[in-house]
Amino acid sequence: MLFSDAKGRKVVSTTTAETIAKVAGFVVDPASRSVVAVEVKKTKDGDVVLWEDVKGFGDDAVTVESDEKITAAVGDVAVLADKHHQVLGKKVLSTAGAELGSVKDVEFDETSGTITGIVLESETAPGNRLIGVGSYAVVIDWSN
Repeated sequence: MLFSDAKGRKVVSTTTAETIAKVAGFVVDPASRSVVAVEVKKTKDGDVVLWEDVKGFGDDAVTVESDEKITAAVGDVAVLADKHHQVLGKKVLSTAGAELGSVKDVEFDETSGTITGIVLESETAPGNRLIGVGSYAVVIDWSN
């Protein structure tokens, strides 16, 4: 699934069957090459749902147990949720320092949160080649 396809999807409580938020973005941990949290429009309780609290990520909605799973980002998730660590639109550099383009989208496994691809203008780099995400660029291993 692509980030662009998932953005705007409803977040539904399995307890109340009510829409409690909408997906606004994703928090990516380059060390584990996975989504660690889903960003939602800020509520009184916070603006992220930790990936471990996602019950399902379906074609129509993201399900969580209740609105109590929407929390404020803390610790490592807060650092990774900072705008400087956002992936989409960022310049992509190889580990050799060559500019490869920019991130147009990100593919992820909706069951595990694993990043499966970094979509550039002309091709897609395998997600397991993601090395780092910073304020300047996303770095991927572009060697064979």
